[in-house]
Amino acid sequence: MASIDTLRNLGPASVREFAAVGITTAEELIELGADAAYAKLLEGGTRPHFIGYYVLHMALQGRPWNDCKGEEKAQLRKSFDDLKKRCKPVTDIGIEPVLDAIGTGLRR
Repeated sequence: MASIDTLRNLGPASVREFAAVGITTAEELIELGADAAYAKLLEGGTRPHFIGYYVLHMALQGRPWNDCKGEEKAQLRKSFDDLKKRCKPVTDIGIEPVLDAIGTGLRR
């Protein structure tokens, strides 16, 4: 079984992030696919970042990360936004709940 960093564009940071959500091999990542794997990252607390999302897509296609352009990139942006809505990332909660939690209250 191959390490995740054997896939183009993915390095040690990707290996650590995927391992934290139980994806430890390139084969597992390929089998899951980019959307399902990225969803696991979001659900595991990884902060959503569009570049990371499309880099993963490019990696699973064996393409350079900067090969994503034009209409393809626009479509991936839409997919990324939809995925964020479905997954409700832990880190994407907004400032208001945090302010309420620390007791600052509404100051308007």
